[in-house]
Amino acid sequence: MRPNPVAPWELRIGDLRAYYDVLEEPEKRVLVRAVGIKIRSSVRIGGEEVQL
Repeated sequence: MRPNPVAPWELRIGDLRAYYDVLEEPEKRVLVRAVGIKIRSSVRIGGEEVQL
């Protein structure tokens, strides 16, 4: 599997994709980098097609 250029982690729920990072220091938290929609073999984030 190739590294994702948007964020290290990806959550898939149907056609939705959430790209996020998990931070441990100084306190534990999740930073959401982007949310997109998968259409066929591409993902649209903010109306623009992103190659992953």
